[in-house]
Amino acid sequence: REMVSFCYGHTNTLMIIKRANRYFPILKPIIEEMGLPADFIYLAAIESSLNPRAQSPAKAVGLWQIMPATAKEYGLEVNDNVDERYNIIKSTRAACKYLKKAYEKYGSWITAAASYNAGQNRISTELTRQLQNHAVDLWLNDETSRYMFRLMAIKMIMENPVYYGFAIRSSQLYPPMRFKEVEVNNTISDLSQFAIDNGISFSQLKDFNLWLRSRKLPIQEGNSY
Repeated sequence: REMVSFCYGHTNTLMIIKRANRYFPILKPIIEEMGLPADFIYLAAIESSLNPRAQSPAKAVGLWQIMPATAKEYGLEVNDNVDERYNIIKSTRAACKYLKKAYEKYGSWITAAASYNAGQNRISTELTRQLQNHAVDLWLNDETSRYMFRLMAIKMIMENPVYYGFAIRSSQLYPPMRFKEVEVNNTISDLSQFAIDNGISFSQLKDFNLWLRSRKLPIQEGNSY
């Protein structure tokens, strides 16, 4: 079912493959450093279709679709000016921390993945009620039941796209972003002027830093971004 869904949902699958060329090189080293199986990179693909602007009706946002409460639990700043769920590097680390904690609890990476979708409370409750040890053996809602197999299906397609009918030239893939890092430790009252001072537009600044959520960046003493 999931293979059919991805193979015949051409537009969405094509966009995932194109975006992967931009974002996977950022995600992969973090996932490896955090000690997760490499295949968890595909979890971001099924969560957001690798769209860093993605936002769900439940207010989960970013590549990893992190909820506000989960963000704060795993050390991400979320307020009117800064939302680090949109920060690709920091949100990836937070997602990895969640998955590692879930694995320590369940002893199963696929069950950890299911808990990422449904929440650990729901998965733990159903494991107890249904007298099972692994999420694949649970009777769950349609979304979570499909979630585990969507992870496997998108991995198969992205590892061999031509075999599944996706012939994309390298020139059609989204190129990695080229950028410089600038550390700031003083309040920026006008991000448009800050962008101009650094030789780019406000649009480019936002495209690289979606975690900036307003026109200014207040910075408390001793903090930096």
